[in-house]
Formats: sequence, C-alpha cells, structure tokens
Amino acid sequence: MPKKKAWSGRFAEPVDEQVKRFTASVDFDRRLAKYDIEGSLAHARMLAARGILPRRDLAAIQRGLARIGREIASGTFEWSLDAEDVHLNIERRLTALVGDAGKRLHTARSRNDQVATDLRLWLRAEIDAVLKLIVALERALLAQAGRHAGLVMPGFTHLQVAQPVTFGHHLLAYVEMLERDRQRLKQIRSRTNRLPLGAAALAGTSFRIDRARVARELGFEGLCENSLDAVSDRDFAVEFCAAAALAMVHLSRFAEELVLWASPRFGFVRLPDRYCTGSSIMPQKKNPDVAELVRGKSARVIGSAVALLVLMKGQPLAYNKDNQEDKEPLFDAVDTLKDSLAVFAGMVAGLEPVPRAMRAAVLEGHATATDLADYLVRKGVPFRDAHEVVARAVREAERVGRDLAALPLATLQRFSAKIGPDAKAVLTPEGSIAARNHAGGTAPVRVRAAVARARKRLT
Repeated sequence: MPKKKAWSGRFAEPVDEQVKRFTASVDFDRRLAKYDIEGSLAHARMLAARGILPRRDLAAIQRGLARIGREIASGTFEWSLDAEDVHLNIERRLTALVGDAGKRLHTARSRNDQVATDLRLWLRAEIDAVLKLIVALERALLAQAGRHAGLVMPGFTHLQVAQPVTFGHHLLAYVEMLERDRQRLKQIRSRTNRLPLGAAALAGTSFRIDRARVARELGFEGLCENSLDAVSDRDFAVEFCAAAALAMVHLSRFAEELVLWASPRFGFVRLPDRYCTGSSIMPQKKNPDVAELVRGKSARVIGSAVALLVLMKGQPLAYNKDNQEDKEPLFDAVDTLKDSLAVFAGMVAGLEPVPRAMRAAVLEGHATATDLADYLVRKGVPFRDAHEVVARAVREAERVGRDLAALPLATLQRFSAKIGPDAKAVLTPEGSIAARNHAGGTAPVRVRAAVARARKRLT
C-alpha cells in the first residue's frame, strides 16, 4: 500500500497517479533542503524555548535533522514522489528516524510559511553569490580599462562612427551598468531578508510563538508584518528576476559588441581561444560562442521575470498552489545569471584589443568633426553656423575620398577663414579625447581617475 499523505485523513480515496506526478515539486524544490533544515531547527528551538515542544523532542529533532543533512549532502537520501515536496520528504524521513518527535516539529507552522521562509533563505544566499560574481566581473573590466585608458577607438551612435573615445572609457560604461545591478540586488536582498515563519497557513497561530527569536537565529533583518502577505508574497522573487533580467541585458549588450568587434570587418579585439569554438566544416572559423550564448540566455531570464509577473497577477489572497510554479523560473534565472557572470569575467580578462584596427576605424569616419565645430565656436562662430561649416567640409572630404582630418588646411579654409593651422591639432584622435577632460569624460586622465574610484568602491 502507498504511504499516506500528511493530509490524507480528509480524503476517501488515494490521489490519482497522474495527479501525483502533476502536483509534485520534489524534483526541483529539493534544492531548498539545506534551508528547510535550517528553518526547521530554528523553529524547533523556538518551540522548546517557549515550552511548546519538550526538550527531549528537540534533542531528537536536532539529531535527526543532522543525519538527514548528511544523507542529502552525500547523495544517499531517498527522495519520494509520494511525499510531494522537499518539506514532506524531510519530515517523513525525520519521523522514521525519531518517531513522534518528528511529527511534533510541524506545530505552529504550515508548509505555506515554511516554503516562503526556505525560498527567502535560499535567495538571500544566492544574491550574496551573485554580488561576488558581479564584483569579479567589474574588477576584470577595471583591469582592462586601466591598461587601456589611452587607447583610441571609435565611439558609435546608430552604429556609425561618431567621436573618438578610449577603450578604457568604453569598458567603464559597463562597469557603471554592473554597479547599478549590484546596488539593486543589495536593496532586493534587504527586502528579501524578512521572516514569514509564524504566519502559518495564512492567519498566524494560536500558539505563543516568538517570531523575533527565529528571525535573529536565521539572520533575518525583520518580520513579515502581515500573515496573509507573508505566505502569499513573491515580490522578492519577481524583483530578483527583474534585476537579473536587466543585468543579463547589460551582459547581452556587451556580448553583441564583442561579437561585432571580433569579426574581421571590425577586428577591434581578439577573444581568447578558450572562450571560442570552431566550425565542423569551415576550418578557418573562430566563433564567439560564449558571447553569443550569453546574448541568447538573456532571453531566458527575461522570460523568467515575465513568467513570475504573470503567475502572480491573478492570485487572490492568500496562498495558492499556483505559487509552486515560482521556483523553476527563479532557480533558472539565478543559475543563468551566475553562469553568465562567471564566464564573462574570464572572457573579459583574456580580451586583447587591436589598436591598429581601432585607430583605422577612427580615421575613416570623420570622428573629429565635432571637435572642428567646437574649435570654430571658440573662435567666435555660433555653434549652428559652425555645424554647417563642418558639414560642408565633411561632404567635400567624402567627395575626394579622404577623412576630414586628412584634408589640407587650404581646403578647410575654403569653408571658413577662421580655420587656422592650430585646427590640425584638434582634428587628431588624441587631441579629441584629451580635450574631454571633465568628470565623466573620455580623457585618459579622467579614465584613470574613474578606474581608481571604482576600485575603491569595490573594496
């Protein structure tokens, strides 16, 4: 005969086998086991401290949960579909080990507040891991930015050469994005770090529990203040997936640039061989598969955020079985973000810029046209008039097939008598970037200062 469910006393017939498979979550929620045990131990100690649970039962529960933890860690724990989920699997094994003491553990709690607690404990630890990975990637970017603070490359708008920047400055843009991701996740961690346990099924419990004690033991910053909200809230999961989606968008944007830059048409960077793959038919190929996969995997995390929003949108208070579907999107978002951050840090660390290709692109795109307009403004020409003068000069440069900076001085002076020999200095890429010597600018001295500030921020 199959084992009885923990709730089977209400029912006259066993659960259909197909329903059993359809409703079970143990195949994926078993990864919460460590936190289920931690939460159960804190709950049991609180019950004993309040005189609700005999001390001998507490000792038995602690002994049994310790053994279960070892079995799970060693891979010898037998997970059962009959027990539905991680909570009942552990409870069933505990009861088999310590008898009635195991049955008393569930006093003053429900699986509703239990799973909410486990999920918050798990996500808190995962956020900590993600934060470390973001810092590692930021440091890899800062190392490259510091080395290449003065390396000239074209900056783009509309994917057209716009103005000269430095490679270091370009990389620092991604440091800024990642730092916003890091700060968002720190805030989400604080909102996640609230204890639901004690809300029981939805209305609290009639036992005189001490929720503050459990919160302190588990490292929570505070309590979920409303029992209905405590068991039904998944804002913390939605927030994480939304922040993870945005972080993956940042990685995807960088991945797209790396794919372009590594192509022969750009040739701006060489990706390390260990982060690329070859073709089964074309022996010359070096494919940027890691970058492409990160770009592709961003879709999964965006999908997880959307899935959780749609999951929650129609739920009345309080807990509903729908919430079983919160875990797989959340787990996948965490795993995907962690893997993407880790592999990206290694790829960035091994990145090799190609200065000659970057400079050639700058010199063929009239990238210093704005600098010439600014030069004329300093000579007293209104900016709109200066803009028109330079635009006509660019048209002439395109007609003769030369970059603006390569036009003879005499040709430039045909468009404005105010252009003198000193204009040639502002038309060089180095002159252009050096002139942008202000906070947030691309001048090498500013790039190095920004790298130093960012490194200090990460300590």
